[in-house]
Amino acid sequence: MSRWRRITGSPAPAIGLTVLGLLFVLAFAGPHLARWRYDEVDFTAFGAPPSAQHWFGTTQDGRDVYALTLRGMRRSLIIGLLAALGATGAAALVGMAAGYVGGRLDRLVMWIVDLLLAVPMLLIIMVVAPLVRGRNWLLLAALLAAVLWMITARAVRAVTISLERREYVVAARVMGVPPLMIIFRHIAPNLAALLIIDAAINVGAAVTAESGLSYLGLGVQPPDSSLGTVIAEGADAASAYPWTFCFAAGLVVLIVLAVHLLGDGLRDALDPTSGRRSR
Repeated sequence: MSRWRRITGSPAPAIGLTVLGLLFVLAFAGPHLARWRYDEVDFTAFGAPPSAQHWFGTTQDGRDVYALTLRGMRRSLIIGLLAALGATGAAALVGMAAGYVGGRLDRLVMWIVDLLLAVPMLLIIMVVAPLVRGRNWLLLAALLAAVLWMITARAVRAVTISLERREYVVAARVMGVPPLMIIFRHIAPNLAALLIIDAAINVGAAVTAESGLSYLGLGVQPPDSSLGTVIAEGADAASAYPWTFCFAAGLVVLIVLAVHLLGDGLRDALDPTSGRRSR
């Protein structure tokens, strides 16, 4: 309870948590509040500015920008959340296994991680993204998770090496406790703060990456949509019809800002030394 008060008691993380929660509610409940669906065309309003009839205006072909944007935000948030959970989960498993087992497994895993880190992330995405283009969007979430886990895995490994030398871990090993039980009972709880913060930050990174890929035509493909596809469709007409571009672009910025505010709050609340540093 005290940690929850520390998260919600500070303005920045409270704002981040509130904004992120409202965005999720808006993405899933918002489309039901409007009159127009994303696939409906208003033949009386082509390129119309925001109004009581169309809250975010309409595109050049008469589609409601509000409905299109919220549908795209829903897909972007789902992809970002799944990619963040996948990346953090993979980093936890790989890092804990390498740090606790050590030896050849540790050297092999770290060699693979270093090799992947040596290759620019953008290059990996540009090579692999065309292979999943036009297929299930879950493959895109898996691709983003596959390029976001390496740095965290190294951090998890370092902490695991430190933890497996603690007295209670050594005692459990001497008493014959199975390695998996030691990892999940004694090591994983001590990594919870790092992993929770990493997952929160990865949501923003994944949403940004997905939007960029979809903008370039390498991510979500029509008839499906995301914030990136909405931005791409409105970019060409942004000077004449700015509402087709600005709302989606602003939501990407808002999501990333909210996630980083929440991540800072989680770090301060879950790091046991943060209170001592602030005094």
